[in-house]
Amino acid sequence: MRIVESIEQISQLPRGMALSIGNFDGVHRGHQTIIAAAKRAAEQRGAQTAVMTFDPHPAAILRPDKAPGVLTPLPQKLRLLQAAGVDAVIVIRDSLSLLNLSPSDFVDRFLMSHLSPSVIVEGPNFTFGYGRSGTMQTLRKLGAERGFEVIEAPFSEVRLGKDRRAATCSSSLIREMLEKGAVFEAAQLLSRPYRLAGSVVTGRGIGRTLGFPTANVHPAGQILPSEGVYAGYVVVGGSFEDVCFGGQRRPAALSIGRAKTFITDYPLLLEAHLLEDNVENLYGQWVGLDFMEWLRNQRRFTSREDLSEQIAQDCRDALAVLI
Repeated sequence: MRIVESIEQISQLPRGMALSIGNFDGVHRGHQTIIAAAKRAAEQRGAQTAVMTFDPHPAAILRPDKAPGVLTPLPQKLRLLQAAGVDAVIVIRDSLSLLNLSPSDFVDRFLMSHLSPSVIVEGPNFTFGYGRSGTMQTLRKLGAERGFEVIEAPFSEVRLGKDRRAATCSSSLIREMLEKGAVFEAAQLLSRPYRLAGSVVTGRGIGRTLGFPTANVHPAGQILPSEGVYAGYVVVGGSFEDVCFGGQRRPAALSIGRAKTFITDYPLLLEAHLLEDNVENLYGQWVGLDFMEWLRNQRRFTSREDLSEQIAQDCRDALAVLI
């Protein structure tokens, strides 16, 4: 997969590609539907498939206080797009000038000037141009005048939870599920478990004294699920890129919560206890944490014995989910 990050490189791409434009945060089922439609359109034309994405999210430039949390940092997003079969990804880093173009200027001065796509594939709620004033109707009109086809990929509907309630897949809904701790539902929307990556840092050492050593993880700028204890998996590597996609998964109990039991200030801690014997020293390594199922809320313990008993139960509950 080719990664393009400058105007000069964009102009070197073949003309007539099947293009889709969007943030693609999460590369979830809805995005996968759009990419699949773009690939079909490309095959019909003997062309390649390209995705144009933004880093950071346009909202982080236009309204930083309203910018959504990140599901997939760029390296992770690129790996997921590659796995989806995209031929080229165009990464727009300084998008302010593009975001301020009118819809027609965006098409003429950027798309047609540098890419000349044969077809553009988007979802029903696609918007573009200054103030998000361009819609799918706008794009179809411009395409008819400029000579490219517009294909509308349908919304992707997912049946969520045990009650199988219908939901339209979106990045915002996935963020909402994670904020509730509904990691199983988030995985249904993503088509895979939510993976949170981070580096292993020195912790308090309390878990080790209780017989349950944990890797204390400093997350890499992604959304954290709600505070709680989860069943999950850990992937270990030497860099963020090593753990953002794929890898050997190892069962674990995962905890997100405030350190209220033994100290007076309450930092938010992200910890992973691998459910294995003789776990290697993970300090300085990177880990990817796959959140599979919520187990319980966090609570305060009045004694080390109570805490130790609860951790042992958490480990049993996690194994029951994972194995």
